[in-house]
Amino acid sequence: MTEDAPGPAVRLGTILFTIVEPHPGHEVAYNRWYERDHFYAGCMVGPGILAGRRFVCTGPYKELRYPERSPITPDNMTGSYLAMYWVARDQQDEWGRWAGRRVHELHQAGRMFAERDHVHTKLYRYRWGVFRDPDGVPAELALDHPFRGVAVVFGQRLEPPGRVGADAWLRDDYLPSRLAGGAAAMCLSFSPVPIPDDAPADVPRDPADAERFLLISFLDRDPAEAWAGEFAGLGEDFERSGLARLLWASPFIPTIPGTDTYTDQLR
Repeated sequence: MTEDAPGPAVRLGTILFTIVEPHPGHEVAYNRWYERDHFYAGCMVGPGILAGRRFVCTGPYKELRYPERSPITPDNMTGSYLAMYWVARDQQDEWGRWAGRRVHELHQAGRMFAERDHVHTKLYRYRWGVFRDPDGVPAELALDHPFRGVAVVFGQRLEPPGRVGADAWLRDDYLPSRLAGGAAAMCLSFSPVPIPDDAPADVPRDPADAERFLLISFLDRDPAEAWAGEFAGLGEDFERSGLARLLWASPFIPTIPGTDTYTDQLR
């Protein structure tokens, strides 16, 4: 089952997707700053936010990442925390303007955290979703539903700009067959939104974004249990299609709010 438009009255528009690595020795301090201050002050109090959730990739899950070298992370041991925020489609511009102002306000107030690195922080626009179940969890509720984890896949289209061969193959053929009977309840597809010129300097820019896409699968089972059978071979499948190339794949599991669980297991 696929969904693109018009969908429900409250619709997912853009997402903020941010992978961050705390500096060694600052894991607990970073975790507490982010979940007890920045998660709310930097994002959730803004207009149009539908939901937000944090995820983590501990050492054993990092071992499942591939390939070893990618344009997403400097190495597969870097990029421990993932935060995602859903923004309503009819308020995405309003939220974007607010977020631009807010991050500068927090910098000026000394409420940022220097001992961490942005690995991949970017706005993505929701394009379409493929769903395993005829009446399953909708995209708008994905962050609120107690999924066991997510599989994050970055890819690059190989066809000339303006063609939709890779999208059509993924949405209409490949992903529906992959999701049938599997651990992933849905796979959502996103395209990068250009980073504003006034964004903080520590947020990386990449000129190759126009050719890339992001797929996020929400899993009913622990990602480690499903990885070998459902995600480890995506790179080969992409290459065989001739339409896309897999850049990076990684599992993440949810953090446990209000605790420092996993802060000592990042490596």
